[in-house]
Amino acid sequence: MNLQSGLRPVGLGALAGALAAFGQAPCDLPLLMLGGLIIAIWLFGKSQRPRQAAVIGWAFGLGYFMHALHWIVSPFMVDVARHGWMAPFALVFLAAGLALFWGLAFWAARHLSRSSLWPLVLTWTAAELIRAYIFTGFPWAMPAQALVGVMAGQALAWGGPYLLNAALFAVAALAATAFAPAPPLLRRLMRDAVILAAMGVLVWPVNLDPAPLTPHHLRLIQPNAAQRDKWDPTKIPVFYDRQLRFTAAPPALGAQVPDLILWSETAIPWPVDLAAPALVEIAQASGGLPVALGVQRRDDLRFYNSMVVLGPDGGVRQTYDKHHLVPFGEYMPLGDLLANFGIYGLAAQAGNGYSAGPGAALLDFGALGKALPLICYEAVFAHDVNAAPARPDFLIQITNDAWFGKGAGPRQHLAQARMRAIEQGLPLARTANTGISAMIDPRGRILAALPLNEAGFVDAALPLPLPPTWYSRTGDLPLGAVLLLGLALMTFRSRRV
Repeated sequence: MNLQSGLRPVGLGALAGALAAFGQAPCDLPLLMLGGLIIAIWLFGKSQRPRQAAVIGWAFGLGYFMHALHWIVSPFMVDVARHGWMAPFALVFLAAGLALFWGLAFWAARHLSRSSLWPLVLTWTAAELIRAYIFTGFPWAMPAQALVGVMAGQALAWGGPYLLNAALFAVAALAATAFAPAPPLLRRLMRDAVILAAMGVLVWPVNLDPAPLTPHHLRLIQPNAAQRDKWDPTKIPVFYDRQLRFTAAPPALGAQVPDLILWSETAIPWPVDLAAPALVEIAQASGGLPVALGVQRRDDLRFYNSMVVLGPDGGVRQTYDKHHLVPFGEYMPLGDLLANFGIYGLAAQAGNGYSAGPGAALLDFGALGKALPLICYEAVFAHDVNAAPARPDFLIQITNDAWFGKGAGPRQHLAQARMRAIEQGLPLARTANTGISAMIDPRGRILAALPLNEAGFVDAALPLPLPPTWYSRTGDLPLGAVLLLGLALMTFRSRRV
């Protein structure tokens, strides 16, 4: 392959990746996701050597992640003078690094077979599974995420996100065979029927019975504090008083008094050990109703990103410390070394960043049931939710999506929260500083929400949970075992040929 012809598939691969990213929020066009995957697999079929396949896969990933994760520049623009110079490097290096997983998948698939497309389904699925775990994991913008709003996304309850990835790759591979010599008529008709059915569930909205509701209501508070203003001493009282006012507001005419009030991540600026007067004010504003809110907690020289539950007197009754922290955001790998050069996590308030809590835990809300708390980034990881010590009655996510910009980032984060609800068959109450705060039913449907970048509150009924899903019982272990077995058999076969 000469230089000119070698650049063409690479450029086309990058463009196909950018096309596929239109499947993600805010565009939410899963058919374009499928179209991009089909082009990528067709290009893979044209590759002759593993190295060529790897470059095509990496180029596709680069175009995809550059488009899907363009919001990643937003955190660096909060303090432009200090961090703005990092923004383009963060986007390019993150996209290029994540694309390596896909380049490796394409390389391995071509190494396993010189002609078949089907090994790529296994290697690409395995690459996405590895991406979710290795180096603390970053499964953001996985292809299955694009399906959360259509019927195809309901399969998350059965096989989880990585099996849904595999199904999407398999349909794309099947469609890519349409460019090959025509198979016998019956096989062609069966292939076309599968492709048309898959396209149907990619556009078919979730048309299922409404979720049964409990008699309980939650109030979701959204202060809308822009990140550059959140810690401004002159504006802190504005946001704090706004949350108090929303907490004390009476329910709408004829509506039920809420049973629980949720504030967002780091909802107050003071460490919880110095915040006793504020906590009493919050409890008074709630009229004695329980309030769960995000705080910073100190323990000697360690800081934690935490959620606390207040009693009627403002005392802290329960505490949860976030355990899955954001690398380069809440802490720096090799933090002690980098601190010598003045480099800290973007969200760190002191020292080298936050410390991780002991792990997933449940909070007991009495008649409402038990909830699994997820602080911001923790809702990105399906396996973190599966790590709960027992099955909760509902999920709570508190987050500060002001870090993620004003468009794609918060909407993609919401999509991942909806995925967790479907996977577990559990309702999820989500409170976000700048939005989108929402009550999500066990099918991933939004029952009530506050618009992005608006201040306000919403009272929403808590849905009943569904029976435990298959994925909530099994997690990723069965798929991992099948992938290992399939790859082992293909490796053995390739060595015999």
